[in-house]
Formats: sequence, C-alpha cells, structure tokens
Amino acid sequence: MYIRLIAFLLLLSSIPSLVLANGKKVTKIVLDAGHGGSDPGARGQFSNEKDIALAVTLRLGRLLKDSLKDVQVVYTRTTDVYPTLSERHEIANQANGDVSLSIHVNSTAGTVSRVKTGYRTVKRGGKRVKQAVYKTIRHRETSANGTESYVLGLHRNSQKENAIGEYGETVTDEPGLLNENDPQTAIIIAQYSQAFLNSSVMLGTRVQEQFSKQGRRDIGVKQKGLEVLAGSAMPGVLVEIGFINNPEEEAYLNSDRGQQEVALAIYKGIKAYKMEIEKR
Repeated sequence: MYIRLIAFLLLLSSIPSLVLANGKKVTKIVLDAGHGGSDPGARGQFSNEKDIALAVTLRLGRLLKDSLKDVQVVYTRTTDVYPTLSERHEIANQANGDVSLSIHVNSTAGTVSRVKTGYRTVKRGGKRVKQAVYKTIRHRETSANGTESYVLGLHRNSQKENAIGEYGETVTDEPGLLNENDPQTAIIIAQYSQAFLNSSVMLGTRVQEQFSKQGRRDIGVKQKGLEVLAGSAMPGVLVEIGFINNPEEEAYLNSDRGQQEVALAIYKGIKAYKMEIEKR
C-alpha cells in the first residue's frame, strides 16, 4: 500500500510535465474570432470589433496553414455568425485542440463631462435668479493603446476541470487514466488544469513579446474569469489586439498593414510556443 501511494504521488508531481512531455506536438490550433452576427462587440467610429476580429483570425489561419505544415487550424467561425460560448467550447473540445486562441478588440468605458451651455431664470425664495444650464457629454474616444493577453482566472478553475474531466480521453491520450469512479481522478484533473494554465501563460507571453518587437505597447498577460477560456479542455489565451475607440488604433486595425502585422505577431508567438513545447 505504501509503495502504491509513493508511486501515485510521483505520478501527480509529474503530471504538468507529462502534459508538456517530449513528443507532445502542437498540431491542432483552435482560432476563435470574438463576437459575430447579432453581437458586434465593441464599436469604434466606423467599425465593429466582430469584423476586425474575423479578418485578423482568417489572416492568422492562413499564416499557420502556409508556414506550419504539420498544423491543422480549426475555426469557431469563418463568417459573420454568432456561435454561443458553449458552441465555441464544443467546437474546440470536439476537435481535440492542443491550444485555443480567441481574438478580440479592446475598448475603454469612456468618460463623461458636464459643459455649461447657458443660463435660465428660475424663481427661488420669491425672487427670480439665474441658474446655470449644463449638458452632459459622453466621450468615447481614448488615448489608451496597446495589446494584452488573458489567461483563465483561478476562480473559474472548476469549469475548466469539468471540461478536462468530460474530455479526459483526448486530453490525456491515456485511456482509463481519468475514471470518474476513482477518487484520485479529481487530483489528476486539478494537476492538468494547472499545467494548462502554465502553458497558457507561456503562450500569452510569447504573443506579447512579438507585439512588443513590432513596437506595440505591451500591456501584459493577465488572469480573468472569461467564459470563452473556461469551457475548453486545453490551454487557451484571449488576445486583445488594440483599442477600437482609439482613432489611431481603429484605423490601424482596419488597414491591410495593421491586420497583417497583428496576425504575424500572433503567428510568431504561436510558433515560438510550439517550438518550446516540443523541445520539452
């Protein structure tokens, strides 16, 4: 019994490295263009997030297919439709993806100011007095700029673990390792979830490094409880490629040059991640 316990503890300690073990190839990448269809996402002066996200995602897919011959690309959408978040998860999980990337465009909440527009006369205490009149103006434009990447926040781990448990056979490549009747399975799933988080941070970091090399402002890799990341049984990153309510960035993200540079940065980040994973 004691020997079996030691063996099991050794297995648990090695699960994160097993996930990234020698011979583990990154051959299937799921690309998710955010929003779509009836959901435009963030709005700029003349464009919508859903259209930019789709254009960049399709460019990225072509780069991956043309340059990484051993990689299969799976899209959650290729047209202006809106798959629900659960449908996006299902596409990724059924495809048995090695990693998923969701492409989005950032936006700030904007600011509100009050501008004096004149005066009006009102009665106060039996006297007629002047009272200032103000108009509320909402400012959506921002000077915020740059790119950032998100990995799953820890408070959504339970959903990630449920997905890993449901797709255990494809996640582990070891039939029978995840047995819902075995109390040890919950511990193994938790270890896989942690390994996927580590991989997600690695991927997000490599993507952000490429944006920085292009001269874009690197806002960093952050954690957030995003549904689109929680339901997929694989490492995943959501990339915010710029601010649509920054006029300069909106113009850049709608240009051929901007979209190609963004797609190229993400492609190079994926390639660096793939090489690092496959060397382990």
